[in-house]
Amino acid sequence: MRLSELGGKEIVNLNDGGRLGIVADSDLIIDDKSGKILALLVPDRRSQFRIFSLNDKGGIEIPWSSIRKIGNDMIIIELDEEARSKRIFTV
Repeated sequence: MRLSELGGKEIVNLNDGGRLGIVADSDLIIDDKSGKILALLVPDRRSQFRIFSLNDKGGIEIPWSSIRKIGNDMIIIELDEEARSKRIFTV
């Protein structure tokens, strides 16, 4: 699968059906040596709609190993509630 084919796919959590974002809005962590994708960095959707959230933007890091299925329209991941609610990175 090409990277361009991932763009536009919705990221959905298998555990709770929560929609985490779209791959086009996300960043990738790629291993420099192997070229393999290690993780997706998904921005927090809630912070995108806040007016004064300049210092509060962040998101979660989804390990590539958490991806269960890549379909035509969405990517199914499996994250527990603790991992999903934790803010992993800030911008």
